[in-house]
Amino acid sequence: MTLSFGPDPIGDEVRHVLEVLESATGPVGGLESLHVDLKEEAGRRAGRTILPGSTENDRAARVLAGEAACVANTPGGGVLIVGVADDGTLIGTELDAQLLRRRIYDLTDRLLTVDVTPVTCRGVRLLLVRSPEAVHPVMFDHKYHHRVADSCVEVDATSWEERRRRHAGWDWSAQDSGVAVDAARSTALQRARDFLTAAGEDRNLDLAAAPVGDLLRRLNVVTPSGTLTNAGVIAFVGRGAPAIDYVRREVTGGDSVQRIRDAGRGLLEELYEVDRAIEASNPVRHLPRGLVSRQVRSLPPRAAREALVNGVAHRDWSSADPVHVEHIGSRLVVTSPGGFIGGITTSNIITHSSQPRNRALADLLARLRVAELEGIGVDRMVGDMVRLGYPAPSIEEVAGPLVRAVLVGTRLDEGWMAFLHDLEPARTADDLNALLVIRHLIDHWWIDARIAAPLIQRSGAEAADVLHQLGDVQVADVPLVTEVEGSPANEPPAWTITTAALDLLAACDERVGAPRRRQPSRSAIARAWAEHRGRISSSELAGIVGAHPTNLQRVLKDLEAEGVLAPGREVRRGAGFFYVPTGGPHHSV
Repeated sequence: MTLSFGPDPIGDEVRHVLEVLESATGPVGGLESLHVDLKEEAGRRAGRTILPGSTENDRAARVLAGEAACVANTPGGGVLIVGVADDGTLIGTELDAQLLRRRIYDLTDRLLTVDVTPVTCRGVRLLLVRSPEAVHPVMFDHKYHHRVADSCVEVDATSWEERRRRHAGWDWSAQDSGVAVDAARSTALQRARDFLTAAGEDRNLDLAAAPVGDLLRRLNVVTPSGTLTNAGVIAFVGRGAPAIDYVRREVTGGDSVQRIRDAGRGLLEELYEVDRAIEASNPVRHLPRGLVSRQVRSLPPRAAREALVNGVAHRDWSSADPVHVEHIGSRLVVTSPGGFIGGITTSNIITHSSQPRNRALADLLARLRVAELEGIGVDRMVGDMVRLGYPAPSIEEVAGPLVRAVLVGTRLDEGWMAFLHDLEPARTADDLNALLVIRHLIDHWWIDARIAAPLIQRSGAEAADVLHQLGDVQVADVPLVTEVEGSPANEPPAWTITTAALDLLAACDERVGAPRRRQPSRSAIARAWAEHRGRISSSELAGIVGAHPTNLQRVLKDLEAEGVLAPGREVRRGAGFFYVPTGGPHHSV
């Protein structure tokens, strides 16, 4: 069942229904309500005969997905008791709980994650399918439904949104747990003081020194009735089961050299220990003289902590599973229960407005300075990784549903770091949009707004503005970028990194003893440009690679011979001749 520490009216109602069913000797009516629905497994009847059950039943899954969506669209959510006829007759079910959970998730367009728990009543196996209240309406079969009394009825999206606004602000982690304040563990309280002290600043130090009652109240984890919120219990008491499972390995597939998975502690205690375990296994790298940062960790500490804290702050706490943290070499993988919510996807996670699943818990961790302030944590994590020349963190939703964040800190790019140090104005290296675009230019040599927009996760107009601003940036007194010459006047501008800037990057690499940087071939640049912009001329290619157009005609003719390009017009002679992509063979270069 969904995690709850104190009053849980829906859970209490379900327990009452199960008690009635357990003691019943015949049909029982009146057990269904706004939040509880009895459901017989579809497809199990042949007349009056009950057919044997199986672990998978897609017809039943589709019926239950519709009913679960209806319950989710109801204030407070609710529970389906599967395996019981409307009159209370126990039919039972053999449906696999995890397969059903996953199937409902898929059938609701990955919007609804239910909690599926097997129970036994009078020796008959049933399933409790609990739907949390939806943040956004869940559509099924192209319609919205919600429960009125003990039935599902159709509702239009506008009416649903009006109802949602009336109930806006509901947050599970802010609810009253019913747990007394004196249940807070002394070690968890000390960890809170440790986090505040480490953050510095007078207001944090003042809070760290406050008496227990004042500390908890000022952290907003005490309800008006004087008990802890659910966030307070998670942080200072614990839920019984481990919240984090940390494993340290030196290499993939190797034996674990450290394992942290302890029950009976508050989340702050677990975070504190795991954070320090990550730090202890995150070696310092010494950089050549001349770089601003003479020493750096293999993984940026702020990025590693943010990945860890995001995993516990925004997870689905209705799942009993812990957040899994795998620390393998210089790679950190954090996998947390629950998918993305509130419209967040891999392609917008940097810029999408924050949608915390557990706002009170997220606010608590931010107040303790364990996490970044709301809305900037992912930005900082990406920026910290890219500044060291690492790939941006991979944050994606995977089957479960789970959210998996991967930080790879294997190859430190010291030449790139020195290059960033020479940018003018210096604030350019702090601008995440600029960082992502410049890194793309280093690797590919050209970019336009249509490529930059998804890269920085902003609109085309915003991406165009970022590119134009880079036109004013210099590196060691030479221009960083310039517009690509040779494109038709009616085409949107594209930008290329200047030859002088590339020469300076090569000098930075040589100064730090880095191997020669791999550069894209002229053939690869021409192919990519043609496929993206629909044409390529020797003048355009020359504008990117810094060579004379006549010296590049052979590159384009070779691509024509390979079937990659075709003439853009029959007459090859004269100015303005160009090629178009054929959509033909693709070869790695």
